[in-house]
Amino acid sequence: MVDSIRPIHAGLLGIGTVGAGTFNVLTRNQEEIQRRAGRPIRIVTVADLDQARARQIVGDSVRIVGDARMVIADPDIDIVIELIGGHGIARQLVLEAIAAGKHVVTANKALLAVHGTEIFAAARAKGVVVAFEGAVAGGIPIIKALREGLTANRIEWIAGIINGTTNFILSEMRAKGLDFATALKQAQRLGYAEADPTFDIEGVDAAHKASIMSAIAFGTPVQFAQAHVEGISQLQAADIGYAEQLGYRIKLLGITKRRNDLAAAGIELRVHPTLVPAQRLIANVEGAMNAVVVHGDAVGSTLYYGKGAGAEPTASAVIADLVDIARLHSADPGHHVPTLAFQPGAMHNTPILPMAQVITSFYLRLQVADQAGVLAGITRILADHRISIDALLQRPHGEQGTQGAARTDVIVLTYDTLEGKMNQAMAQMQVLPTVLAPIVRIRKEDLS
Repeated sequence: MVDSIRPIHAGLLGIGTVGAGTFNVLTRNQEEIQRRAGRPIRIVTVADLDQARARQIVGDSVRIVGDARMVIADPDIDIVIELIGGHGIARQLVLEAIAAGKHVVTANKALLAVHGTEIFAAARAKGVVVAFEGAVAGGIPIIKALREGLTANRIEWIAGIINGTTNFILSEMRAKGLDFATALKQAQRLGYAEADPTFDIEGVDAAHKASIMSAIAFGTPVQFAQAHVEGISQLQAADIGYAEQLGYRIKLLGITKRRNDLAAAGIELRVHPTLVPAQRLIANVEGAMNAVVVHGDAVGSTLYYGKGAGAEPTASAVIADLVDIARLHSADPGHHVPTLAFQPGAMHNTPILPMAQVITSFYLRLQVADQAGVLAGITRILADHRISIDALLQRPHGEQGTQGAARTDVIVLTYDTLEGKMNQAMAQMQVLPTVLAPIVRIRKEDLS
């Protein structure tokens, strides 16, 4: 009985934006959190290289150290909260904390996407918990939904807007007609994009998160290295406008699908700009917000929406993990919810399919000479590859080609086909003398 009311002591590694938010929310809502956890949860030590700044945030009631290993070595600390980021020193510290018998809470998606299999195996061997709700979609409890709330379902696919920076940029491009570079500068000025936004705009951050969700959904190791990753830096305002005319919005989606059909068996894992029908709820998620659609065989499609980043939204997820661990602290490790939802002995090494075997539909924009027979040549090539056309739009391009010939934009929407077939068809269309510029291709998902 004495142990049941003993406070859970946590040590915090890194007190930046999310670390400060975690400390502040935990302090502000201490009474409510204790009622839910069944015991107090206290951050008793903070490790940060900037000890003076850390002291300003936490005051005099918390021990401040400059060496993270002092937190790991402290026998009074039950949980190590890793909020350093990256997968260099963070990996080593997490593995050392596990080896010391500490539970770990982290919001570090890059760490888990790259080293998750190693870290989860170490935790399982030591009988401790690694919790990471804050690593995907900030304050949206998508990990808990996948691991617990949807456990009765055979999950068929997941599609998510899981990077707020890119969604803000795409929203600005659509609403204000901005080009990518201008919208990016706007995002940086407002604090939605970093000075070096590469991980966001090139899709890497979203791929980290999609890889984690895919592993939980399908009971596989984390397979970030096999993910297909495309960002939004090459998107043009013209294509966002044409998509709108055709009844679609362009979103950067992280997509993972289970496949077992005549074409292939495996898992699709991809991040790329995607046309989504404008009537879908996820198509109307604007600004820096996140949203994830999960489709299960029993429940159908469910949507999870909210703030995907920020101090207190992410802190909400971190503290939820602390509460879960507090409830489990004295439980037999065999009764813990499996880290990746499936029992360790039931995990499968299901392969990630190459993009040539992905089945999706497409938006194509071809800049062509405005002359007779052009459309016939394009449609003939598509028909030769058994690619069916869903819609076709032709618009003046507004420029002159060689010898003053007029140009026009031809926009084609296709039905579902193998990407490998589309690659072959595009290669043939690109060398037509009437095709005057590189063909723009954007994948399209109905999400029905």
